[in-house]
Amino acid sequence: MEEVINLAAIEGSVDFSMFGMFLKSDWVVKLVIVLLVIFSIQSWKLIIQKTLMISKQRKISKQFENHFWSGVSLDELHQQIDDFDQESFSNIFRNIMNEYEKSRLQKKSIDSSFIQRLYTSLDLSIATEDSKLNQGLSFLASSGSVAPFIGLFGTVWGIMNSFQAIAIAQNTNLAVVAPGIAEALFVTALGLFVAIPSTAFYNMITSKIDNYLSEAEVFGKDLVNIISRQVK
Repeated sequence: MEEVINLAAIEGSVDFSMFGMFLKSDWVVKLVIVLLVIFSIQSWKLIIQKTLMISKQRKISKQFENHFWSGVSLDELHQQIDDFDQESFSNIFRNIMNEYEKSRLQKKSIDSSFIQRLYTSLDLSIATEDSKLNQGLSFLASSGSVAPFIGLFGTVWGIMNSFQAIAIAQNTNLAVVAPGIAEALFVTALGLFVAIPSTAFYNMITSKIDNYLSEAEVFGKDLVNIISRQVK
């Protein structure tokens, strides 16, 4: 009977909603919660941005690749290159063809060094696209690794608050312990809520980027092979 009364008293005196626990927590736990919320908002912003960016890049690249293999000559496509959106495949084509045109204008000999210059242009193009696509993803990786520890700090602090409440009240009644424990568990859950999606989507996005760049590299090598056959 006494336990039922105590539980009723807890429910009546303590707000166990997320907003209620935030308002009742001390400034340290509030700071931890605010940090985790900021991490979560920024992480989801990056996840959405990168997912849409990669999807758009793939679509545009596919259109350019289809046009490339449609039978149009390299010189004609090079003249039309400004009509295409700036993306990996068109940038690779532009950079390699620019190097090819420089060699033709300077009347450099078509030898192994010429082919090597084309491959160097390809490598630089891939590196540029890699840097652009991966920009900001380090934040997702950091969120996935740091957020649980920030949540753990809030958890430890909440448990310490519970022990302090017991010492002050000199009572281990559930009404004394419950608020601090609930606060600690809430911060733990919030840390995991930030870390799990950040880690999962970071792995998924980086895998998609790697696959996309591999396709771009294959396209670039095909272009170099076509040029090398034409100049022989």
